[in-house]
Amino acid sequence: MAFDSLRLEKGLYTTGRSFTGALEALDPSEQYKGTALEGLDAYQRQLKRFDIRISGPGSSAVEKFFATTDSAALFPEYVSRAVRQGMEEADLLSSIVAATTQIDSLDYRSIESVPTDADRVLSPVAEGAFIPETQVRTQENLVRLHKRGRMLTASYEAIRFQKLDLFTITLKQIGAYIARMQFADAVDTLRNGDGNNNAAAVMNVADTTNHTISYDDLVDFWNLFSPYSLRTMIASPATLAKLLKLPAFQDANAGFSFQSTGKMITPIGAQLLRSGAVADDEVIGLDNTCALEMIKAGDVTTEFDKLIDRQIERAAITATTGFSKIFRDASRVLHI
Repeated sequence: MAFDSLRLEKGLYTTGRSFTGALEALDPSEQYKGTALEGLDAYQRQLKRFDIRISGPGSSAVEKFFATTDSAALFPEYVSRAVRQGMEEADLLSSIVAATTQIDSLDYRSIESVPTDADRVLSPVAEGAFIPETQVRTQENLVRLHKRGRMLTASYEAIRFQKLDLFTITLKQIGAYIARMQFADAVDTLRNGDGNNNAAAVMNVADTTNHTISYDDLVDFWNLFSPYSLRTMIASPATLAKLLKLPAFQDANAGFSFQSTGKMITPIGAQLLRSGAVADDEVIGLDNTCALEMIKAGDVTTEFDKLIDRQIERAAITATTGFSKIFRDASRVLHI
């Protein structure tokens, strides 16, 4: 079936797959190899079909989506994509999440392995001898998922003449907000656990009266992670400023990395992330290869019925996620 003869309707949002996935099933991208449409996905071909331009100096007005009933069905996907783009641009989760699990329900029970000191040492096994075991079991309590989102309250009359590139900026800010709240949920799980008695161990700096921290404290903190590695540290802007002002953070290599890329690397090799989700008197450290699992119940969700019917006011845009700790000792808290 040619892309310019597809019938677009609300039912494409209820197929159990994404809207683009439903379109791809009807109009596979593989059949466009070697043509002028190669490189476009099924949704982008529909935008081209209706001459809807999302960005650039010649971007279309919002009302272009509602020129026909078919093109109106494309609007919720446009909203979702713009929100996802904002989430990606504000993304910090990819720096701390070791694995992402997609589920089809709101209930999820993760697995855990709590290795003993003996488990961490793989001693030689004699012929015919018993091979030591590593126990993996399901966690006792379910992982709690959180729905994060915003309500779009602009009326159609207020935005119909607005250019899509400008409206996209507003939607991307919604995505950035969702990303920040999801990161806060992740930080809370790293620190306080996921409800399965796995809160992070806390190391207290000796002198807490003046809230000071030294390079020696960081070395001691780094040393606690064995056999894991301290790869990432998360701190508030105020605490991060204290860290960056330490003499050890002002060596030539660290300074060159910060000045050339904007990426902050500690002298002990850990990446620094700045977030207001962490208290001013704490630093959260983790091994981002094995500390945290992200659970997603679907992708960004929009109330497609309202958006297609131009009932944009009070149309919800949400994402439902949760977090589970994988190895409890792979994240720790440094209390200043």
